[in-house]
Amino acid sequence: MSEISAWEAIRGRFDFTALLSILLSVIPSLVCITLHELSHGLTAYLLGDDTAKRAGRLTLNPIKHLDLLGLVMMVVAHVGWAKPVPVNMMNFKNPKRGMALTSLAGPLSNVLITCVFFFLYGLLYLPLTIKGSAAGDYLLQMIQLTAVISMGYAVFNLIPIPPLDGSKVLFSLVSDRAYYQLMRYERYGMILLYALVFTNLLGAPLHTAISFLADKFFVFAQWGFALASRLYV
Repeated sequence: MSEISAWEAIRGRFDFTALLSILLSVIPSLVCITLHELSHGLTAYLLGDDTAKRAGRLTLNPIKHLDLLGLVMMVVAHVGWAKPVPVNMMNFKNPKRGMALTSLAGPLSNVLITCVFFFLYGLLYLPLTIKGSAAGDYLLQMIQLTAVISMGYAVFNLIPIPPLDGSKVLFSLVSDRAYYQLMRYERYGMILLYALVFTNLLGAPLHTAISFLADKFFVFAQWGFALASRLYV
């Protein structure tokens, strides 16, 4: 059998659709995770903590931020996590305030990603669909999925369960004594979080919240489409 014939036989048995489907989820997930963690690190750095910089986490390299199980959950359930950026809150002038701002930066970056990618979806919809190519369709799907996954990542991280960002924002509102007591139990929050994720108890509420917010933020796609319509008239 020639090399070409062998390749044709392999290609006939291989499901490229499944591979493309995985890539359509993996790439957006990596974008959302990377920018989320980079935002934490940059905010901490600007507030006086260089721990993330010294750990090599102020980077766009997704491998540096990757938690394999968290990525799998992002691809499968569109809800997951990354490797936390190291932060030393004692380096902040106001530790509680600095930690709250650093934590909030991640979800806010994901909201911004949602706005940008929905706008790109609307802006590119006409030029990519007019050509009618499969590559254009896949690109549009990836852009739209990036917007939705990013919104999901923002909502998930705002849940006030340690070590998610929402808990650090919420804890900043309590007294200093209560704050440091609560932080001692942060590791137990991860056990609770795993239980909620793997039993799918968070599934329905998160899906409802993400769908509601994605629908509201789709206005950015409408703005992009309106701009593209003027350019293509």
